[in-house]
Amino acid sequence: MSVALENVLARAGLKADANAFLTLVEDAARRLSPPNPDPAHYFSPDQVAALGDVGLDLSPGAEGEPDFRARTVAAHAVLADSALSVVQAAELLNVDDSRIRHRLKAGRLTGWKDQGWRLPAWQFTGSGVLPGLEFVLRAIPEDQPALVVAAFMNTPQSDLVINDRPATPRQWLLAGGDPDPLAQLVATLGSPF
Repeated sequence: MSVALENVLARAGLKADANAFLTLVEDAARRLSPPNPDPAHYFSPDQVAALGDVGLDLSPGAEGEPDFRARTVAAHAVLADSALSVVQAAELLNVDDSRIRHRLKAGRLTGWKDQGWRLPAWQFTGSGVLPGLEFVLRAIPEDQPALVVAAFMNTPQSDLVINDRPATPRQWLLAGGDPDPLAQLVATLGSPF
């Protein structure tokens, strides 16, 4: 496999073999959308006209244009590769596997099913879970995909300030920040305002 890819994975701190990572990328690309989508196909003629009236270009991508899916596919592959299995989460938290499944069902941990449960790494610390995590998880709108939530949790937010600098929600919780303002922010995921 490409030495360059192995170097990139190592610099990014991903403990993935290059072949396994490329399989994740291929799987994510296949599931996210067709290779050459026609965006207008997903809307009625009236919707296409209304979206066109406000300046949205729904024409298919032109030959040679960068594929807009590449960044999302890569992010999805990294999220999947860095996620923990139920067994790994149980080992990290020093509990039985059944406790992890119980926490998932109760909304005290988050994850998705993909040949077994996968739990995104952002919710864990070196020896536990983020302080205030349960409170924040209850506020996440149910329709938000794991990738959107992971991006939010790892993107600096101007409303969360540590040492006069915007902090990521994860940094905020790790620093002992109040989970209430974070819950208010995360509750707006997916809303137009």
